[in-house]
Amino acid sequence: MDPKGKNVWITGATSGIGRALAVELARAGARTLVSSRRLDRLEETVAACRMAGAEASALALDLADAASLPGKAREAERSLGRIDILAAVAGVGQRGAALDTESAVARRIFEVDFWGTVELARLVLPAMYARGGGQLVVVTGVLGKFGAPRRSFYSAAKHALHGWCDSLREEAPGAGVEVTLLVPGWVRTEISEHALDDGGAPHGRMDPGQQRGITPEECARRSLPAITKGLPEQLIGGIECGGVYLNRIWPGLFRKMLRRRGIG
Repeated sequence: MDPKGKNVWITGATSGIGRALAVELARAGARTLVSSRRLDRLEETVAACRMAGAEASALALDLADAASLPGKAREAERSLGRIDILAAVAGVGQRGAALDTESAVARRIFEVDFWGTVELARLVLPAMYARGGGQLVVVTGVLGKFGAPRRSFYSAAKHALHGWCDSLREEAPGAGVEVTLLVPGWVRTEISEHALDDGGAPHGRMDPGQQRGITPEECARRSLPAITKGLPEQLIGGIECGGVYLNRIWPGLFRKMLRRRGIG
Protein backbone atom coordinates (compact mmCIF):
# COMPACT_ATOMS: atom_id res chain seq x y z
CA MET A 1 0.00 0.00 0.00
CA ASP A 2 1.30 3.42 -0.94
CA PRO A 3 1.62 5.21 2.44
CA LYS A 4 1.06 8.68 0.97
CA GLY A 5 -2.05 10.15 2.54
CA LYS A 6 -2.61 7.06 4.68
CA ASN A 7 -3.05 6.79 8.45
CA VAL A 8 -0.39 4.57 10.05
CA TRP A 9 -0.18 3.25 13.62
CA ILE A 10 3.33 2.08 14.56
CA THR A 11 4.29 0.19 17.73
CA GLY A 12 7.78 0.08 19.22
CA ALA A 13 8.46 3.58 17.91
CA THR A 14 10.75 5.08 20.57
CA SER A 15 13.98 3.87 18.96
CA GLY A 16 15.58 1.52 16.47
CA ILE A 17 13.59 0.14 13.55
CA GLY A 18 10.25 1.42 14.87
CA ARG A 19 11.38 5.03 15.13
CA ALA A 20 13.21 4.92 11.79
CA LEU A 21 10.20 3.34 10.06
CA ALA A 22 7.87 5.98 11.52
CA VAL A 23 10.07 8.76 10.13
CA GLU A 24 10.44 7.01 6.76
CA LEU A 25 6.67 6.60 6.44
CA ALA A 26 6.16 10.22 7.49
CA ARG A 27 8.61 11.29 4.81
CA ALA A 28 6.58 9.24 2.32
CA GLY A 29 3.48 11.24 3.21
CA ALA A 30 1.78 9.15 5.89
CA ARG A 31 0.02 10.54 8.94
CA THR A 32 1.55 8.69 11.88
CA LEU A 33 0.48 7.61 15.34
CA VAL A 34 3.47 6.24 17.25
CA SER A 35 3.28 3.99 20.29
CA SER A 36 5.45 2.36 22.94
CA ARG A 37 5.59 2.18 26.72
CA ARG A 38 7.76 5.32 27.02
CA LEU A 39 5.59 8.35 26.29
CA ASP A 40 8.45 10.76 27.05
CA ARG A 41 10.65 9.20 24.36
CA LEU A 42 7.76 9.00 21.92
CA GLU A 43 7.68 12.79 21.79
CA GLU A 44 11.11 12.70 20.14
CA THR A 45 9.71 10.42 17.43
CA VAL A 46 6.69 12.67 16.98
CA ALA A 47 9.02 15.66 16.52
CA ALA A 48 11.09 13.74 13.95
CA CYS A 49 7.96 12.77 12.00
CA ARG A 50 6.78 16.36 11.98
CA MET A 51 10.20 17.48 10.79
CA ALA A 52 9.73 15.03 7.91
CA GLY A 53 6.60 16.94 6.95
CA ALA A 54 3.82 14.75 8.35
CA GLU A 55 1.13 15.00 10.99
CA ALA A 56 2.12 12.89 13.98
CA SER A 57 0.89 12.08 17.47
CA ALA A 58 1.72 9.65 20.27
CA LEU A 59 -0.15 7.00 22.26
CA ALA A 60 1.40 5.12 25.19
CA LEU A 61 1.03 1.35 24.76
CA ASP A 62 2.22 -1.74 26.62
CA LEU A 63 1.66 -4.86 24.51
CA ALA A 64 2.10 -7.06 27.58
CA ASP A 65 -0.97 -5.45 29.18
CA ALA A 66 -3.62 -7.43 27.30
CA ALA A 67 -6.55 -5.86 29.19
CA SER A 68 -5.60 -2.39 27.97
CA LEU A 69 -5.40 -3.23 24.26
CA PRO A 70 -9.10 -2.83 23.28
CA GLY A 71 -9.16 0.63 24.81
CA LYS A 72 -5.90 1.57 23.12
CA ALA A 73 -7.22 0.42 19.75
CA ARG A 74 -10.29 2.62 20.22
CA GLU A 75 -8.06 5.57 21.14
CA ALA A 76 -5.95 4.99 18.04
CA GLU A 77 -9.04 4.94 15.82
CA ARG A 78 -10.33 8.16 17.40
CA SER A 79 -6.93 9.81 16.92
CA LEU A 80 -6.47 8.78 13.28
CA GLY A 81 -10.07 8.56 12.14
CA ARG A 82 -9.27 5.21 10.63
CA ILE A 83 -6.20 2.98 10.56
CA ASP A 84 -4.99 2.18 7.06
CA ILE A 85 -1.69 0.51 8.06
CA LEU A 86 -0.83 -1.15 11.37
CA ALA A 87 2.95 -1.52 11.62
CA ALA A 88 3.81 -3.89 14.49
CA VAL A 89 7.47 -3.37 15.36
CA ALA A 90 7.60 -3.65 19.17
CA GLY A 91 9.48 -6.61 20.60
CA VAL A 92 11.73 -7.81 23.39
CA GLY A 93 14.84 -9.93 22.84
CA GLN A 94 16.31 -12.85 24.77
CA ARG A 95 19.78 -13.93 25.86
CA GLY A 96 19.05 -16.95 28.03
CA ALA A 97 19.32 -20.74 27.79
CA ALA A 98 16.13 -22.62 26.93
CA LEU A 99 16.06 -24.72 30.10
CA ASP A 100 17.27 -21.97 32.45
CA THR A 101 14.99 -19.11 31.44
CA GLU A 102 12.39 -18.49 34.11
CA SER A 103 8.78 -19.06 33.11
CA ALA A 104 7.83 -15.45 33.86
CA VAL A 105 10.54 -14.24 31.49
CA ALA A 106 9.49 -16.65 28.75
CA ARG A 107 5.87 -15.58 29.13
CA ARG A 108 6.74 -11.89 28.93
CA ILE A 109 8.65 -12.48 25.68
CA PHE A 110 5.62 -14.23 24.20
CA GLU A 111 3.19 -11.63 25.53
CA VAL A 112 5.08 -8.83 23.77
CA ASP A 113 6.53 -10.54 20.71
CA PHE A 114 3.55 -12.70 19.78
CA TRP A 115 0.32 -12.30 21.73
CA GLY A 116 0.40 -8.51 22.03
CA THR A 117 1.00 -8.08 18.31
CA VAL A 118 -1.65 -10.64 17.36
CA GLU A 119 -4.28 -9.25 19.72
CA LEU A 120 -3.71 -5.72 18.45
CA ALA A 121 -4.05 -6.94 14.87
CA ARG A 122 -7.27 -8.79 15.76
CA LEU A 123 -8.68 -5.52 17.10
CA VAL A 124 -7.67 -3.39 14.12
CA LEU A 125 -8.10 -5.69 11.11
CA PRO A 126 -11.91 -6.17 11.13
CA ALA A 127 -12.44 -2.52 10.17
CA MET A 128 -9.95 -2.94 7.32
CA TYR A 129 -11.80 -5.99 6.02
CA ALA A 130 -15.11 -4.14 6.31
CA ARG A 131 -13.70 -1.28 4.19
CA GLY A 132 -12.03 -3.67 1.76
CA GLY A 133 -8.57 -2.16 2.22
CA GLY A 134 -5.66 -1.89 4.63
CA GLN A 135 -2.33 -3.43 5.53
CA LEU A 136 -0.74 -5.27 8.44
CA VAL A 137 3.04 -4.88 8.54
CA VAL A 138 4.86 -7.09 11.06
CA VAL A 139 8.59 -6.88 11.81
CA THR A 140 9.96 -10.29 12.77
CA GLY A 141 13.61 -11.21 12.05
CA VAL A 142 15.75 -14.00 10.66
CA LEU A 143 15.27 -15.88 13.94
CA GLY A 144 11.69 -16.35 12.84
CA LYS A 145 13.22 -18.59 10.16
CA PHE A 146 15.68 -20.63 12.22
CA GLY A 147 16.61 -21.16 15.86
CA ALA A 148 19.85 -20.20 17.59
CA PRO A 149 21.47 -20.63 21.03
CA ARG A 150 20.10 -18.46 23.86
CA ARG A 151 17.26 -17.17 21.68
CA SER A 152 14.76 -20.03 22.16
CA PHE A 153 11.65 -18.16 23.30
CA TYR A 154 12.33 -15.12 21.14
CA SER A 155 12.83 -17.34 18.10
CA ALA A 156 9.71 -19.37 18.96
CA ALA A 157 7.61 -16.20 19.21
CA LYS A 158 8.88 -14.96 15.85
CA HIS A 159 8.24 -18.37 14.25
CA ALA A 160 4.70 -18.16 15.63
CA LEU A 161 4.23 -14.72 14.08
CA HIS A 162 5.29 -16.06 10.69
CA GLY A 163 2.84 -18.94 10.93
CA TRP A 164 -0.02 -16.72 12.08
CA CYS A 165 0.56 -14.05 9.43
CA ASP A 166 0.99 -16.59 6.63
CA SER A 167 -2.28 -18.26 7.63
CA LEU A 168 -4.09 -14.93 7.95
CA ARG A 169 -2.96 -13.90 4.48
CA GLU A 170 -4.43 -17.04 2.92
CA GLU A 171 -7.75 -16.91 4.76
CA ALA A 172 -9.15 -13.99 2.77
CA PRO A 173 -7.20 -13.54 -0.46
CA GLY A 174 -8.64 -10.80 -2.60
CA ALA A 175 -10.25 -9.02 0.37
CA GLY A 176 -8.02 -5.97 -0.13
CA VAL A 177 -6.02 -6.35 3.09
CA GLU A 178 -2.29 -6.94 2.64
CA VAL A 179 -0.10 -8.79 5.15
CA THR A 180 3.60 -7.94 4.91
CA LEU A 181 6.36 -9.55 6.98
CA LEU A 182 9.60 -7.57 7.28
CA VAL A 183 12.47 -9.89 8.23
CA PRO A 184 15.58 -7.98 9.32
CA GLY A 185 18.97 -9.52 9.96
CA TRP A 186 21.57 -7.53 11.90
CA VAL A 187 20.45 -3.97 12.59
CA ARG A 188 22.24 -1.62 14.98
CA THR A 189 19.47 -1.14 17.53
CA GLU A 190 19.11 -1.39 21.30
CA ILE A 191 17.31 -4.74 21.21
CA SER A 192 20.28 -6.83 22.35
CA GLU A 193 21.07 -4.35 25.13
CA HIS A 194 17.50 -4.64 26.46
CA ALA A 195 17.20 -8.38 25.79
CA LEU A 196 16.26 -10.43 28.85
CA ASP A 197 18.59 -12.99 30.42
CA ASP A 198 17.52 -16.17 32.26
CA GLY A 199 16.16 -14.21 35.22
CA GLY A 200 14.81 -11.21 33.32
CA ALA A 201 17.71 -8.79 33.73
CA PRO A 202 18.82 -6.73 30.71
CA HIS A 203 21.65 -8.20 28.63
CA GLY A 204 23.27 -4.78 28.78
CA ARG A 205 25.44 -4.78 25.68
CA MET A 206 25.22 -4.78 21.91
CA ASP A 207 26.14 -8.04 20.21
CA PRO A 208 29.08 -8.02 17.74
CA GLY A 209 26.83 -9.02 14.85
CA GLN A 210 24.55 -6.09 15.48
CA GLN A 211 27.52 -3.75 15.64
CA ARG A 212 28.35 -4.83 12.09
CA GLY A 213 24.74 -4.51 10.94
CA ILE A 214 22.93 -1.90 8.92
CA THR A 215 21.49 1.21 10.54
CA PRO A 216 17.81 1.40 11.50
CA GLU A 217 17.43 4.14 8.89
CA GLU A 218 18.79 1.86 6.17
CA CYS A 219 16.47 -0.91 7.33
CA ALA A 220 13.51 1.49 7.12
CA ARG A 221 14.48 2.69 3.64
CA ARG A 222 14.71 -0.88 2.42
CA SER A 223 11.39 -1.73 4.09
CA LEU A 224 9.41 1.00 2.35
CA PRO A 225 9.26 -0.65 -1.12
CA ALA A 226 8.01 -3.91 0.43
CA ILE A 227 5.26 -1.99 2.22
CA THR A 228 4.34 0.05 -0.84
CA LYS A 229 4.19 -3.03 -3.08
CA GLY A 230 2.38 -5.10 -0.45
CA LEU A 231 4.95 -7.89 -0.63
CA PRO A 232 4.20 -10.96 1.51
CA GLU A 233 7.73 -11.03 2.93
CA GLN A 234 11.03 -9.18 2.63
CA LEU A 235 14.45 -10.10 4.03
CA ILE A 236 16.47 -7.01 4.98
CA GLY A 237 20.14 -7.07 5.94
CA GLY A 238 23.49 -8.41 4.84
CA ILE A 239 25.24 -11.78 4.61
CA GLU A 240 23.44 -13.05 7.73
CA CYS A 241 20.20 -13.19 5.74
CA GLY A 242 21.84 -15.86 3.60
CA GLY A 243 21.47 -18.17 6.58
CA VAL A 244 17.74 -18.38 5.81
CA TYR A 245 18.46 -19.89 2.39
CA LEU A 246 21.40 -22.02 3.52
CA ASN A 247 19.31 -23.54 6.31
CA ARG A 248 16.67 -24.41 3.74
CA ILE A 249 18.92 -26.09 1.18
CA TRP A 250 21.84 -27.35 3.30
CA PRO A 251 20.75 -27.47 6.96
CA GLY A 252 23.65 -29.64 8.13
CA LEU A 253 26.24 -27.13 6.91
CA PHE A 254 24.25 -24.25 8.32
CA ARG A 255 24.14 -25.88 11.78
CA LYS A 256 27.90 -26.40 11.73
CA MET A 257 28.47 -22.77 10.81
CA LEU A 258 26.06 -21.58 13.47
CA ARG A 259 27.81 -23.62 16.19
CA ARG A 260 31.23 -22.48 15.07
CA ARG A 261 30.53 -18.79 14.56
CA GLY A 262 27.32 -18.12 16.46
CA ILE A 263 25.01 -15.29 15.48
CA GLY A 264 26.06 -12.55 17.90
